[in-house]
Amino acid sequence: MATGALVVATYFIFTMCKERIIPNYYNHESSCFQVPAMYNFGDSNSDTGAYSAVFDPVLPPYGMTYFGKPAGRFAAEKLGFPYLSAYVDSIGTNFRHGGNFAVGGATIQPADALMLNKTFNAITLAVQLSQFQQFKRRACDLYLKESSEIKNRLPIPEDYARAIYTFDIGENDLLAGIEYMKEEQVKTYIPAMINDLSSVIKKLYEGGSRRFWIYNTGPIGCLPYLVTNYPPAPGNADKFGCVESYNELAQEFNKQLEDEVSRLGSQLQESSLVYVDVYSIKYSLISEANKYGFKDSLEQCVWQDGGVNKACDNPSEYISWDGKHYTEAANKWVVDHLQDGFVNVTKIPLTPNRRSESC
Repeated sequence: MATGALVVATYFIFTMCKERIIPNYYNHESSCFQVPAMYNFGDSNSDTGAYSAVFDPVLPPYGMTYFGKPAGRFAAEKLGFPYLSAYVDSIGTNFRHGGNFAVGGATIQPADALMLNKTFNAITLAVQLSQFQQFKRRACDLYLKESSEIKNRLPIPEDYARAIYTFDIGENDLLAGIEYMKEEQVKTYIPAMINDLSSVIKKLYEGGSRRFWIYNTGPIGCLPYLVTNYPPAPGNADKFGCVESYNELAQEFNKQLEDEVSRLGSQLQESSLVYVDVYSIKYSLISEANKYGFKDSLEQCVWQDGGVNKACDNPSEYISWDGKHYTEAANKWVVDHLQDGFVNVTKIPLTPNRRSESC
């Protein structure tokens, strides 16, 4: 099953927390309670059940490598910490340690802003922000009622300021551009994407959020889906078979994203912003796939046979699960190398002000 940025973030935070090893770039004490919750915003790379709950159920062979059956999750991993529940999952949901607003197919900008006819998932980043704001208001109201029967399943109010807010989104915007535009056109709307993402972070900050992890996008030119369906022109492939111009789009997005995160770090004085360079980590894996025990990086485990998804016998040998997402084994490798991609921008004060701690 594909695992994504949410897995990477939660695995790293909470295994380190469990071992009482807290990276010094957080500038807080070695206590698990210093990172009590996580709120994630993104697409299928970190969806833990939203798409399945709102749109179509996830079918086999998804779930085969961990759950043993479809679990409605595009992202899953054993963490030693409770799974982060999808916001829209209504069955047995516990939000004490945060919530996940990511949805498969989500984009930063809506389809009309991208000037495309393609029908996108309507739960864009702006909608995810709205959902979080509604969730926080209603959860606070319930928590502050002494008689609330679900109090132990809701976030503690002061945890909103101590939580980490993660973002892994933008890949679908770029993929749509590649499919429906000329590459030069795609570059022209990257600044708008960055601006919209930045606006969401600022609004969260205004509401009391203080700690942010922002993931860049991976080497999309190495996704088997694009290489197969939108193959490179002569001279436009690197030695691994990746489409160079597609990767250049991703790199341009990442450059502008890092610059904006740096600007936010100087503007939001009480914030901690960490830019995570997943692109470099993933490209390193792709470029040395055989060295790390994987098959050719452009092979994928899942294929369609008569409209039915079929899976390979051993997904752990593949980097790509279904042409767009990574396998659990590949993302475990990313997890193990995550710290190599951390770029600290600012450090959070030890004691957030009272305004940021309240509901």
